[in-house]
Amino acid sequence: MKPICFIAAREGSKGVPNKNIKLISGEPLIAYSIKKAINSKLFQTVIVSTDSPKIARIAKKFGATVPFLRPKKLANDSATMDDVITHAISELEKLGFHFKILVNLDCTAPFIKINDIKNSIKLIDKKKCNTAVCAYKTHLNPYFNMMESKSNGFLKFSKKRNVRISTRQSAPTVFQLTGFQTINVYDFKHYGRIYMPKTLPVELKQETGLMIDTKWEFEIAKCFLEKN
Repeated sequence: MKPICFIAAREGSKGVPNKNIKLISGEPLIAYSIKKAINSKLFQTVIVSTDSPKIARIAKKFGATVPFLRPKKLANDSATMDDVITHAISELEKLGFHFKILVNLDCTAPFIKINDIKNSIKLIDKKKCNTAVCAYKTHLNPYFNMMESKSNGFLKFSKKRNVRISTRQSAPTVFQLTGFQTINVYDFKHYGRIYMPKTLPVELKQETGLMIDTKWEFEIAKCFLEKN
């Protein structure tokens, strides 16, 4: 029973308008993730969930399956990815799909490697975890160099420890989530959320996990993709 690759691509995007289908090297951004998932031969199918008929047509052109359009209530800013995946699992099971593992692949992370996805699927089986998340160790650390505003407007460190942390290297390791989450579907249906009690990281390099959330990040990704 092969896993399913799930790519969520709603129409609205505020950081980079229409980023899911914005062209890089002549191809829409979403095409990079679709083609990678298909070429990996890891999946029984690659599903795109979107509220946009235009995105649906583009996704199908590059080989994805779009068996339903996402309801508008699951495509606004208040809808969570937990809600989107819950809806997708229900719809796919109604259509007769059988799967134990779902890889929620972000189409705004075009540099994810097939081997990283493969390792996440292996991790689910080997460690019996609920979710394997794609992540990298980040130098931005809430114990050392990240602050937040207090109610009076002054800053404080986001997290504290009893012992003063004097260097970034001595701070607890923190991970930046990115790229994809590989989910045990049976566990997800029990908990109703991606980040369940037994979540483990699949570590990768920072450049591999670059996600496009801003115009600056889009230009960085465009530079790399057009160069290579």
